[in-house]
Amino acid sequence: MRPLAPLAFALALAVLPFAPSSRAAPAIPSGPIDPATIRAEVAAVRARLGARAGVPEAADRHLPIPRAAAWLTPAEARAAFARTLPRLEQLRWWRPGLDPAKLERALREPAAVVAGCAAAARGGLAGAERALREARLAADFLLAAQAEAGAGLFPFPAVRGVTRDPAFAAADRFLRRAGQAGRLDRFVHRGWVIDDGDDGGLQFDNAEAGTALLDLYRETKDARDLAGARRAADWALARPLARNWNYNSFSAHLLARAFAATGERRYLDAAVRKLRHGVLPGQLPDGPRAGRWLDPHNARPAYHYIMLRALAETIGALPADDAARPELVAALALGLRARNADFAGPGAPNKDKAMETLLIVHRVFAADPAFLRSTLSDTALDALGRLVSDEFRRDRAPLGPREWGEFLAYAAAR
Repeated sequence: MRPLAPLAFALALAVLPFAPSSRAAPAIPSGPIDPATIRAEVAAVRARLGARAGVPEAADRHLPIPRAAAWLTPAEARAAFARTLPRLEQLRWWRPGLDPAKLERALREPAAVVAGCAAAARGGLAGAERALREARLAADFLLAAQAEAGAGLFPFPAVRGVTRDPAFAAADRFLRRAGQAGRLDRFVHRGWVIDDGDDGGLQFDNAEAGTALLDLYRETKDARDLAGARRAADWALARPLARNWNYNSFSAHLLARAFAATGERRYLDAAVRKLRHGVLPGQLPDGPRAGRWLDPHNARPAYHYIMLRALAETIGALPADDAARPELVAALALGLRARNADFAGPGAPNKDKAMETLLIVHRVFAADPAFLRSTLSDTALDALGRLVSDEFRRDRAPLGPREWGEFLAYAAAR
């Protein structure tokens, strides 16, 4: 075989911290939650959008599912991650002592490596011990950044003048405005952005890093990882609702995972609260695009599956008789049907976050095959598994590190 192509660290996402999130999105009020106000704002936005409600701001790009492709066999899956490791090691830029004000990479990248390597260890894949060593190096960098920022969260580099990457260009604009207002000291500490005002974009990297450390803690029981994840969860718990539905879902995902690791109900209650008031109101309950989020930004497939991921993880953490469960399950089912149908038609609308979400759904509803069938989750996962298996056999890197490790662990156990 030829050497494996470079890993796609971008994870096929265009989720931007500090991005303008109000593209026809409702203005969720800060302070005490007022469901009536949120509903009124959503209704007004839907009325303005009219027939465009649920239409993404960028046209969908579907990847055709190769009809003749088959999933990696368990033996292939067990061997596949070892081929990934050399590339991960070559791309390693994270090391203690980096100046975050000059760092052009976000913490989601080492977080993805931590999560993917932890999944490889959980699945008993070839190279698992080596993967855990790589995960430890990336996790130590995350923890060092968290400590340096000093605010509990996993921060974002306060780098200026990097305009090629949309995320950093958006952060640059945010910092410029803060500087012009004479408030830069509030938002930046030691070269890290530690506060985003009411934007909410810091919830992205904080949640990706926090959940990755929980993945690693499950494998190693290193108390440092649990402590770091708890600090991130405590920060997320205290954040007000953002105006961007997917930002709130990042924190809900982390909080549900924090509850699963600690048993502290306050985390689960906060996850449910953020979903009920900061995610679900934006979902279209009816019409030709029922199940999608109404604003053009969050109607994009990547964001769609990110929000479904938080729903599935929270449902998995809830007791079976919890009063919130029926509402969350109904929203998840509606959302899954809205996008999973693409896999049986034009093709995959997204790979990375669709894969992560579908694997969580299959774990949470493993004892409910009717749910998997009715939401087309079994059809979508089968198609996506065939697509990424085919890409791997063609010497391509089909997924980011996090999703690749998770997929291989699942495929190896089939």
